[in-house]
Amino acid sequence: MQEPDLTDLMMFARVADAGGFRAAAARSNISASSLSDAVQRLERAAGIRLFTRSTRKVVPTEAGQRLLERIRPALAEVASAFDVLRDGDELAGTLKLDVPGVVARYILPPITTAFLLAHPRIRMEISVTDGLADVLAAGCVAGIRYEEQLAADMMTVSIGPKRQRYICVASPNYLAKYGTPTDPRELMDHAIIAHMFPSGRVPDWEFERAGEKVRVQPKGRLITGSSDIQVAAVVGGLGILFTFQEFVSDHIERGELRAILKDWPQEFNGPYLYFPRAHRRDVALAAFVKFLRTQH
Repeated sequence: MQEPDLTDLMMFARVADAGGFRAAAARSNISASSLSDAVQRLERAAGIRLFTRSTRKVVPTEAGQRLLERIRPALAEVASAFDVLRDGDELAGTLKLDVPGVVARYILPPITTAFLLAHPRIRMEISVTDGLADVLAAGCVAGIRYEEQLAADMMTVSIGPKRQRYICVASPNYLAKYGTPTDPRELMDHAIIAHMFPSGRVPDWEFERAGEKVRVQPKGRLITGSSDIQVAAVVGGLGILFTFQEFVSDHIERGELRAILKDWPQEFNGPYLYFPRAHRRDVALAAFVKFLRTQH
């Protein structure tokens, strides 16, 4: 097989990240025809199609996706090598992260600011996804997720806080009208505001006390992936919400919401930075990992 050209591989990755030749051309100031020629050269060299093309978008084939997963770490290494040459001892590079909404809102802002102030040559790109995003497919070097969502083969670093909590809340007006449940099983008789992931999955509510576990399947008039809509609904008296304590703590302090089922505390480990082992040498990622470890 003909040895692939590094530039062609970089163009292939750009097309995959942008989802099309025209979009990649607009992002990289390279003509769409040049990008198409590069991909065609790779396909001829490999003897297999790397993209499924349609009028709306360009999607990697199974073989194309496998190639992407293998070359991304290598391309990141090349970019990091040139950053080091340009900047000498000063660390440089781009760190692309995918994070859930609660982390983006309550945990990551001060960490991001402090890290970038400490490393003025490093650039960060942060996308926010509440579903189980494939960080490699999204073109990210790493992601942040909670323990139950982490693949066993990923390297992880705690990003803090060490522990977080889910709590059940409702408005005083709702509780006065419909009563206050004292057992999770009673929630089935109440209006519930449920969370929905981008995949369409609505997770069960899980409670545990003194070894007793209760699982509640949420059913209600409102199901949404937006935490803002959920909180507005529970403050407005539409039902009971089970969510991150961070989302509702200010409303509890103002008396707009009351915590219920407090003797069924639902605590769990805080979020983790995670990344494939092959990415550990990425200059910007390595600097971020080192920074996180100095914070704990």
